[in-house]
Amino acid sequence: MSDVLLPDLADLGRMLATAGAFSVPVHDVQLTADELDPGQIVAGEPAASSLELGGGRGIWEITPGVVTDVETDEIFVVLSGRATIAVEGGTTIEVGPGDVGLLAEGARTTWIVHETLRKVYQTRQPA
Repeated sequence: MSDVLLPDLADLGRMLATAGAFSVPVHDVQLTADELDPGQIVAGEPAASSLELGGGRGIWEITPGVVTDVETDEIFVVLSGRATIAVEGGTTIEVGPGDVGLLAEGARTTWIVHETLRKVYQTRQPA
């Protein structure tokens, strides 16, 4: 884990409003551990962590294993790692560094994480 720290979320919002822009070193920034619901874990001992940047934006990471989820409307870019994402009743996609993925609101997914995956994401509320 890196030593790059960021101000708290409220400060980030003020920085953006005041300066009009800020950047985050996505590969080096320190993430906060997220607790996975044990009912979501299908195999392995995956661990997730994230940094919420406000407004449905953030950085998320998960270690190898298999987990299930119910998605929000999201676009993401994979920075590192690899995973297979299977949508119940739908398609299966492979994602890796540089890939852009779209997830539909309410999609039931199974994430098979082959290598620790880090992504940046933007979610939105349905219209």
